[in-house]
Amino acid sequence: MSEANPAAEYAASIIVPTYNEEGNVAELISRVSGALAGVNAELIIVDDSSDETPVIARALAPSAGIAVTVIHRDEAEGGLGGAVVTGIRAARSGVCIVMDGDLQHPPEKIPELLARYAQGDADVVVASRYTGGGTAHGLSDQVRVAVSKLSTMVTKAMFPVRLRECTDPMTGFFLVNKNAIDWESLKPRGFKILLEVLARQPLRVTEIPFDFQDRHAGESKASFTQGLRFLTQLTQLRFGRMSIFALIGGLGAVANVVIMAVLTGWDVPYVWAAIVASVLTIVGNFLLIELFVFRDMKAAAGPMWLRFAKSFAFNAIEAIVRIAALYVVVETWHVSSVLATAVLLAIAFVVRYVFHSLVVYKPRRDGATQTGL
Repeated sequence: MSEANPAAEYAASIIVPTYNEEGNVAELISRVSGALAGVNAELIIVDDSSDETPVIARALAPSAGIAVTVIHRDEAEGGLGGAVVTGIRAARSGVCIVMDGDLQHPPEKIPELLARYAQGDADVVVASRYTGGGTAHGLSDQVRVAVSKLSTMVTKAMFPVRLRECTDPMTGFFLVNKNAIDWESLKPRGFKILLEVLARQPLRVTEIPFDFQDRHAGESKASFTQGLRFLTQLTQLRFGRMSIFALIGGLGAVANVVIMAVLTGWDVPYVWAAIVASVLTIVGNFLLIELFVFRDMKAAAGPMWLRFAKSFAFNAIEAIVRIAALYVVVETWHVSSVLATAVLLAIAFVVRYVFHSLVVYKPRRDGATQTGL
C-alpha cells in the first residue's frame, strides 16, 4: 500500500474503485493530479484487480502531484459498491468524490463538483449524463444507451420521492458529504452505490452535467451478470430479501409450469412430468438464491455441499408432498394439472423461504466461516 500522510487532513478525497485498469491507471493519476493542482487533496485507489493495476499505481504514487493511497483487496466483498465504501472509510476528508477508473468520468469535472458543493445547500452532488447538456455518448452502442435510460426510468419510478432531485441515479460519478451518510447501514451488493446511498436515507441532492466519455483503454466491464445484480440490488432496496427470493421462486414456478406443459404435451404422464420439472427447478433455484439472495450469509452457514444437501432434501420432500397433493386435487376435483401446480407452488413459497432463511443459511454455532466451493 502506498500511504498518504496519515496525519494530514484533506479538502477532498477522490475514491476510485479499480478492476483490471492497468492501461488507465497512469493516465488517471496524471489527470486527477492536474485537475486538483493547488488543492490539498488525496486520491484513494481501491483495487480488486488480477492484473498490474496496483503495481503501477504504487510505482507512480511517490511522483504524483497528489497524495495517493492504494488499497488492494484480496476479497472483493460487496463488489464495486463495497470498494467505494472501503475507500470512503479510509478517506481523510469529509468531502469524498467517487469516480470510475476507466476515465469515462473526466477528472476535469472534479473542481466543478467541489465548487457546487461549496455553495452549502447539498449533501450529494451528482455528475449527471441526463441534465443540462450532459451526454452518454461513451456508452458503446444504442442498445446500451436504451438500457441505461430504461434502467434509470424504472429506478426513479421505484423511488419517486428519494430520487426526485436526481436525473441520473445510475451514475458512478458523484460527490458526497461523508459525514451525512450512515455508512454502517449500507449493504453494498453491486456496482450502483449512488442508488444505495440515495435510497436508504433522505439527503439534499443537486447535480451538474457531464459528458460520459469513451474508455481511455481496455474493455467495458458491463455484462449480463451485472445486469442481474442490478435488478437484484434494486428489488432488495425496494422490497427486501424476501422479494428477491419471491422473484426467483416466481421464475422457478414459471419454469416448472412450462417444463410440465411441454412434457405433458409430449404425452409424458403428468406425475412424471411434475417430478422432472421439480428436480430441474430445485437445482436452478438453489444456484440463483446462492448468488442473489443469501450471498452475504453463505460463509457462516457452512460449505456449499451442506447447504445444497439441506436445500435439495427439503425441496425433494416438499416436492413429494406437493406432487401427492397434486394427484389428489387432479383426481378428486378434476382440476387442470397445470393450474393445480401453479397454486401449490404459490403455497410452497412461504414454507421454502422460512426453511432456507432459518435452516439452510443459519450461522453455525462455532462461528467458523467457510466459503462455499
